[in-house]
Amino acid sequence: MRMPALTLCVLFSLTQTVHAQEKLDPKKAVPEKDLLWYDVKNLDVEGKAFADTKTYYDRLPERAEKLVRPPVWSLSRHSAGLCVRFTTDATAIQARWKLTSPKVAMPHMAATGVSGLDLYVKTEKGWRWLGVGQPTQLENTATLATGIPAGTREYMVYLPLYNGVTSVEIGIAKDKILAKGATYPADRKPIVFYGTSITQGGCASRTGMVHTAILGRRLGYPVVNLGFSGNGRMEEEVVKLIAEIDASVYVIDCLPNMSAKEVATNTEPLVKLLRAKRPTTPILLVEDRIYDNAHLLPGPKQRNLSSQAALKSIYEGLEKTGVKGLHYLPGANLLGDDNEGTVDASHPTDLGFLRHADVFEKALRPILKQ
Repeated sequence: MRMPALTLCVLFSLTQTVHAQEKLDPKKAVPEKDLLWYDVKNLDVEGKAFADTKTYYDRLPERAEKLVRPPVWSLSRHSAGLCVRFTTDATAIQARWKLTSPKVAMPHMAATGVSGLDLYVKTEKGWRWLGVGQPTQLENTATLATGIPAGTREYMVYLPLYNGVTSVEIGIAKDKILAKGATYPADRKPIVFYGTSITQGGCASRTGMVHTAILGRRLGYPVVNLGFSGNGRMEEEVVKLIAEIDASVYVIDCLPNMSAKEVATNTEPLVKLLRAKRPTTPILLVEDRIYDNAHLLPGPKQRNLSSQAALKSIYEGLEKTGVKGLHYLPGANLLGDDNEGTVDASHPTDLGFLRHADVFEKALRPILKQ
């Protein structure tokens, strides 16, 4: 199902050098009463794999407009997966952001997930949710958290999943500092996800609740979200762009948008394209989740079985020909077994995404250790 894309998580740019604890110059912030507003572009945006984008928060490079199909290009202008980490001693954190579309919500997906911001704080127990920015119109201002105890902490803000943004600012008191978040270890290249509306984040209630974001927090790796609602089809033009990204692992999760025939046709060329450019980077091929109503309805069940059989056959054939670094993730448990994990049999709720993250984590940890 096609969905409008609006999730942006701002962390550090994969195309820039990051300096731990680098303080931002207050003189470059915009003063307003007792606040200073800092443009997150002066922090480091994580999840942005290409420097040569048409506008700053696009997910594909400008040249992709002439290479990929129009729906893919349009969806690539959503900020899904973009996020920003920063440290501050502020006791209150404000945010204001401008969207590209006035459609802030969808019938089956909350505005906070489609067009909102999501704030996390790093604690001794890892990343913990702290507050959300609720969108109501094209230009929004929100208090993400207030009454924060004294102390300097690291925070992370995720941008919209199914909308685009033209600007995002963090507001703190004038007497407080704002600095970049700590760097990742040099060997932690991004985990790159290529997929469908589910990868993009439909239908998470908050922008930090899509499984790709959950995995980034759990695993401590930057994540690139190349989910394109209704348009994750293993297309050559997209795969060539993905191969430009120096990744820790490529996660290919396109089956919800593909027939068994398309899976049989497109999977092997995808693997060969990636292998030609990145001979040793692991590739994880993912089966589609089981439709939540497939336990009774034969149509959804047959679609799952046919596409999964096609993917497994190609995977086994490639292994027999000696292709190295291929991994396989069955889809049977991605939503659990109680049929309570989706809004519409297909798109996960937060529960469904949490279950996705649990299954993906078990598959990815051994791959990343290699």
